[in-house]
Amino acid sequence: MRAKANLIQICLVCAAVLSAAISGAQPVTKVAGGGGHTLFLKSDGSLWAMGFNYYGQLGDGNSGAFTGIITPEQIVPSNVTAIAAGYHHSLFLKSDGSLWAMGDNDVGELGDRTTNNINHPEQIIASGVTAIAAGYGFSLFTKSNGSLWYMGFTSYGLGNQYTADASLDPTNYTTVPQQIVSGGVMAIATGASHALILKNDSSLWAMGFNGAGQLGNGTLNSTTQPQQIVPSGVTAISAGDSDSLFLENDGSLWGMGDNSYGQLGDSINSYFIQPQQILSGGFAAISAGNGDNLFLRSNGSLWGMGANVSGELGDGTLNRTNQPEQTVPSGVTVIAAGNEFSLFIKSDGSLWGMGYNGFGQLGLGDFNGYNGSVAPTWFLQPAQIVAGPPGYNQVSGQLLGTGDMQLSFLGLAGTNYALDRSFSLSPANWIAQITNTAGAGGALVFTNAPNPATNNFWRVRSVP
Repeated sequence: MRAKANLIQICLVCAAVLSAAISGAQPVTKVAGGGGHTLFLKSDGSLWAMGFNYYGQLGDGNSGAFTGIITPEQIVPSNVTAIAAGYHHSLFLKSDGSLWAMGDNDVGELGDRTTNNINHPEQIIASGVTAIAAGYGFSLFTKSNGSLWYMGFTSYGLGNQYTADASLDPTNYTTVPQQIVSGGVMAIATGASHALILKNDSSLWAMGFNGAGQLGNGTLNSTTQPQQIVPSGVTAISAGDSDSLFLENDGSLWGMGDNSYGQLGDSINSYFIQPQQILSGGFAAISAGNGDNLFLRSNGSLWGMGANVSGELGDGTLNRTNQPEQTVPSGVTVIAAGNEFSLFIKSDGSLWGMGYNGFGQLGLGDFNGYNGSVAPTWFLQPAQIVAGPPGYNQVSGQLLGTGDMQLSFLGLAGTNYALDRSFSLSPANWIAQITNTAGAGGALVFTNAPNPATNNFWRVRSVP
């Protein structure tokens, strides 16, 4: 941004923008899609939900038919740091490392030593949990020591490596969290009946059902033990209904498993039993769905391929594709694929969705579910669910009478941000100036002296 007269004009709305952000508008920071429900977090740590709620998976105290939520509803006001949406249950973490759960529990997937469904958040583990993942009737979590734990349905080998609760049939499910791996786990992902594990040495491991080759072990044989698939270089993982995706450290995209809808980018093979490179570098995030896959490139563009039976690819059609196609050209920061619907967050903190909305999971105020409503069942193009706060992630400036430049920025509360300056953009030579921490409303102010003899360009970036 240039320290010229036009900058002063931009700054006239600076105070109003900061006031609006601090007064309550918060950007969306994380999102998760389940079987027919959606969870998302805002920057103040509040948890919101909408969609199918028959089993109480939204955690608002209701359950049963006709209890769904068709617009976003706040479930927990603060301190939530991570979310996971299973097929009919939900998990979340709080800032103290505690694990909470709600929803379907008929095979013990909530880990509370019962098989009773829960329609409100229930604490499962008091502290020390670092990551969570929810599948179809089972759940995984990691602890701060790198150990991996499991609860729920144990068919196909998932979770069979445990000491059985004597009151239960050990071949079917466990209602008590059981340790699977003792240490070294960095990230986890769950599909319908399989799981992926990323260790801290960047190796990829897999376990569970393998009927379509989704474990990538070169066979169609399921496994009860985590099995190493790639020895190193993996940076991100995502498990779909019956396929798996991962990124390598060169930004390349790889996949294995079911390809019957072209979700792995090849129209010839119905499945891949070993990892296949789908595309070369440039990818920043992945999310595998039910027959469709989403990809986020490093330039902020959103891409997808595979089944599109409900418009979940957001291309305006119901046509499947085995070639990656761009849906949004820029500005996307977070992606999540649900069951025939897709969600994403933009850099302005807004939340968007497309695809199936029969249970109100897109939070757009209508649905075409059990009640025979004439509201749209499908949204074939991205629709905004939650608007971002005015001015979020933007720099505003004001030239002070002292000759200094006051730069205002709206970010995430408690995050450290560095101010950089360059005197040219052709090429840019960014020089760090100062680091400040955003306040409770996400607002922070930098003051720096511009060089009056040249252009001054400013940027703000988050830092550890």
